[in-house]
Amino acid sequence: MTQTTEPAVVEAAPEPRGSRRVHRAWFVAAVTFVTIIGAAAFRSLPGLLIDPLHQDFGWSRGTIGAAVSVNLALYGLTAPFAAALMDRFGIRKVVAVALTVIALGSGLTVWMTAAWQLMLCWGLLVGLGSGSMALAFAATVTNRWFTERRGLVTGILTAASASGQLIFLPLLSWIVEKHDWRPAAVTVALAALAVVPFVWLLLRDHPADVGLKPYGAAEFVPKPEPAVGAARRAVTVLLKASRTGTFWLLAGTFAICGASTNGLVQTHFVPAAHDHGMPVQAAASLLAVIGVFDVVGTIASGWFTDRFEPRRLLAVYYALRGISLLFLPMLLAPSVHPPMLFFIVFYGLDWVATVPPTVALCREQYGDDSAIVFGWVLASHQVGAALIAFLGGVARDVFGSYDMVWYASGALCAAAALMALVIRRRPPVAVLAVS
Repeated sequence: MTQTTEPAVVEAAPEPRGSRRVHRAWFVAAVTFVTIIGAAAFRSLPGLLIDPLHQDFGWSRGTIGAAVSVNLALYGLTAPFAAALMDRFGIRKVVAVALTVIALGSGLTVWMTAAWQLMLCWGLLVGLGSGSMALAFAATVTNRWFTERRGLVTGILTAASASGQLIFLPLLSWIVEKHDWRPAAVTVALAALAVVPFVWLLLRDHPADVGLKPYGAAEFVPKPEPAVGAARRAVTVLLKASRTGTFWLLAGTFAICGASTNGLVQTHFVPAAHDHGMPVQAAASLLAVIGVFDVVGTIASGWFTDRFEPRRLLAVYYALRGISLLFLPMLLAPSVHPPMLFFIVFYGLDWVATVPPTVALCREQYGDDSAIVFGWVLASHQVGAALIAFLGGVARDVFGSYDMVWYASGALCAAAALMALVIRRRPPVAVLAVS
């Protein structure tokens, strides 16, 4: 007799409040968005520092590019371990520490006098801190707090990096041009520190912490026990994922994504445009405009990912990006003209539109371990970015221009489009669960 009433009571208990109001998950997503914007300030600076550091210290562009490469590589390689650390210690603690490390590394560059100090501060410290603030952070928040609208939320959180670029690039380029690069480095440090109180006071690790279901979930999800052995788990997940062909295809395409965005355009677009006589502030403003359309493109990509096959979306994105990069050497000029503006809009819409479908494929293939798997896929993204950041600087030193790098990146994007189509879709599996 009582068996028919007990389940209804148990099911209603976990969510006694807020059921008819805006779900707490959206507030957590908003705090995450603001946090990533604050952390994105440091990503706006490297491309603006190449010429000033070359002039101040006489360091070659290859040397400066090597420091940026260390930063980009660590940004990716730290991500899977950070995702595992979030499972162990909680999102809030890991992100707060990461922002503090970013601020420390950026602030210390003010006193550097040798290239190895640039490697230490900007390469090591900022690289490690930023790696803990990578897109694996967004994937972890999305996986824990949402069961519906995951593609859309992933797109919004991914767009936060572009929003940070939009906010800080014009400001930092003005500071570098009018007041030298050191005040710009201090601005980045302060921006990272300013976000720490918001993270500590407003971010929550799991819906169960506030007695809620994940957004769109039919049932209450208990908070899992803290995962022990974060480093071991990250490596174990990598070893198991690496036995699948899908992992290597995702890693390969995302490496090309990093090479053709962070490594190439974000690092070398401003100095390349300056080589053609364009003022630094004008070039930085164009890069910021890319950020404007990146926000639109990435959110739209999240919406598309909820409705269309992710593989085909990736193929289209990479093919269009490759075409745009092949035309860029012909568009660089001393002034901004309509064809260049068309490139900025077109390329901006595609900048990180690849992230939502890539996250969706990781989630589909690797289930509960998808955030860590995506962390390793992101590591490949940053390794690709690091290689191009370094090789782009070397190519400029050797050939006197960046043209060869633009053409090579366009060809790589065509290869990535083909690789995306080869990925086989499978239903969600649990083969990578690690105890």
